[in-house]
Amino acid sequence: MNTKQYVALFCFSLLAISTSLAQSIQQNLDKGFQSFLAQPSIKNGMASLHVLDKSTGDIIFEKNSQIGLPTASTLKVITSITGLDLLGANYSYKTKLYYTGIIDSTGVLHGDIVVQGSGDPTLGSDRYEQTKGQVLLNKWVHAIQAAGITAIDGRVIGDDRLYSGHDVPGGWTWNDMGNYYGAGISALNWQENKAGINFQTGSLNSAAAITSTTSDLSYLQLVNTVKIGRSGTGDNVYAYSAPYSDKIYLRGTYAQDLKKTIELSLPDPAFALAYDLSKAINASGIILSLPPTTGQRLVEQDSIFPSKTAELDIHVSPNLTDIVYWFNQKSINLYGEAILRSIAYLSGGKTSTSDGANYLQKFWQQKLQLANSELSTIDGSGLSPQNNVTTNAMNKIMQYAIKRPWYDAFLKSLPIYNGMTMKSGTIGGTLGYTGYHKAKDGKDYTFTIIVYNYTGSASKMRQSMFTVLDILK
Repeated sequence: MNTKQYVALFCFSLLAISTSLAQSIQQNLDKGFQSFLAQPSIKNGMASLHVLDKSTGDIIFEKNSQIGLPTASTLKVITSITGLDLLGANYSYKTKLYYTGIIDSTGVLHGDIVVQGSGDPTLGSDRYEQTKGQVLLNKWVHAIQAAGITAIDGRVIGDDRLYSGHDVPGGWTWNDMGNYYGAGISALNWQENKAGINFQTGSLNSAAAITSTTSDLSYLQLVNTVKIGRSGTGDNVYAYSAPYSDKIYLRGTYAQDLKKTIELSLPDPAFALAYDLSKAINASGIILSLPPTTGQRLVEQDSIFPSKTAELDIHVSPNLTDIVYWFNQKSINLYGEAILRSIAYLSGGKTSTSDGANYLQKFWQQKLQLANSELSTIDGSGLSPQNNVTTNAMNKIMQYAIKRPWYDAFLKSLPIYNGMTMKSGTIGGTLGYTGYHKAKDGKDYTFTIIVYNYTGSASKMRQSMFTVLDILK
């Protein structure tokens, strides 16, 4: 046998082995998924699985992959990839601090202090050192002092006009909106638009008194009917409110053995920021003569918004890759809504969630030739149960990301579950996973699995899904 014949035989052998392995995976997935579908818990539900060869993009396995299903938080990967591709990995938000009016010879500002928002979801967040609330408040007070201002004959205005104030996406439920994960979106977000409440435990069924809050909420009325629950029952506290509510209703139970800060959403984050900055300014010895307000509140009062005189500070947010990291790692819904609004604004000068969702859908329909019905979304986080996406569409978008320059940063943002790199999604009746995995034989896969309208516990269904995904190991 000559060298050419040997090389040809070697290549043929590798191809045969590769084909055999692919067929084996396909057979095992088919057998495993058929067994999964036979579970009584999804007798009246639907399950969809789509698996690609990560290296080639070839379909390894698909079942029900053309059926649109609620995504839960797996939608976050689509929002992340779209944002990174359209806005750029280094995209950042700028929040401006400036004053209006004039500073007289004694240092009195006859005008207002304005914080102008551009949609930064990290403003005041504890996840980054430079964005922490107290760090920003201290920096802004110092900037005011450095301008020679000794008193303010005016107020602090939280300028949230870019997105027309505070809003929540269509389709979000009343049960979600008052809680931290249901925090709405504003052009001027503050501390992830949430605040924490601590309760005092006591005897079973007694009132759970509020002992403290993580920020000053004295401008709101907290209507607390929370009771002490039995040990081991955990956190069953729900907050009920909507944008611009002045009351937040707290209901449910707080377990006797629980030591947890309950987080609720802020009804008006721009006002919360203006309120906190006003307190910090007064505490520094610079007295404000008027209470805080927001740009949207002035618009609704038909008041003229004062013109800028001079800039005091520009705060630059972390880069989009750093925002996407926490967006996926901790499934922060606010970050997704902020990215979607930014896509809408920078792509077409629009500012609504629906505009962002429409642009996202059209982008992928054109980029990957997806049918309109394969990608139907109404928010950027997946909190709405009205989102419907096929696993075929989601998996193709995940595959698209692999060759993009920001892929490594995106991959790093995905959590590890069941020993696999993937984003999870959980919402009433829906469980999903999408991600990437390298098998022991060195083969790489891109996969998406979604189950809808199942019965029984989420933990049991999750383990059944992991059994299917273990075939890729």
